[in-house]
Amino acid sequence: METTNKFFRNYDCEVRAENNEENGDYITGQPIVFGVRTDIGGMFAEVIEDGALDNADLKDVRFLVNHNLSMIPLARSRNNNANSTMQLERVDGGLNIRANLDTENNETARSLYSAVSRGDISGMSFMFSVDSEEWTELDSDYPTRHITSIGHVFEVSAVTAPAYEQTSIEARSDADALESAKAALESAKQAEAEKRSAQIAEMMERLNKIMEVEE
Repeated sequence: METTNKFFRNYDCEVRAENNEENGDYITGQPIVFGVRTDIGGMFAEVIEDGALDNADLKDVRFLVNHNLSMIPLARSRNNNANSTMQLERVDGGLNIRANLDTENNETARSLYSAVSRGDISGMSFMFSVDSEEWTELDSDYPTRHITSIGHVFEVSAVTAPAYEQTSIEARSDADALESAKAALESAKQAEAEKRSAQIAEMMERLNKIMEVEE
């Protein structure tokens, strides 16, 4: 079942500002990367596994700056059709995007294109929900969360402060997202504890039956 929590992940990746006759001014980048361990607030590590996007809902994805949901999208992918101003491409390493920007009529788009061209912005991030996950090393102080299926990608953003190499959590400055991460860890630990309790109860029941037979 898809979680109701929404998570943010940042990637300090190659973001490029380009131009051609077909698309005009546009930005390319990779907001989702597979197989990279992410430190989540010092609480646990996280890996988005290869194939996590296979069943993801990508029907309506907006392109923003710094996850500002109140702003007018700079580009948008609707069913990833040819008329969409943002194109999404699932690749072996994750998800690539191309966002066509209206730099002539949109001041924010023009500023972003300039910042990327100058190298002032080098990170991308995305907002998503989790459909399925697996946890390892829950007994340790630093378990690992393996996201095996992303439920929904809501938006991708160019971010001014990716802050960490490869990947990071924006929740370090976002209380709501940090609480979502904590809730995910607590839920996993509770589920593991319940599983072990059930296993112990089953073992005790079998042992009692054996003892009854022996008597």
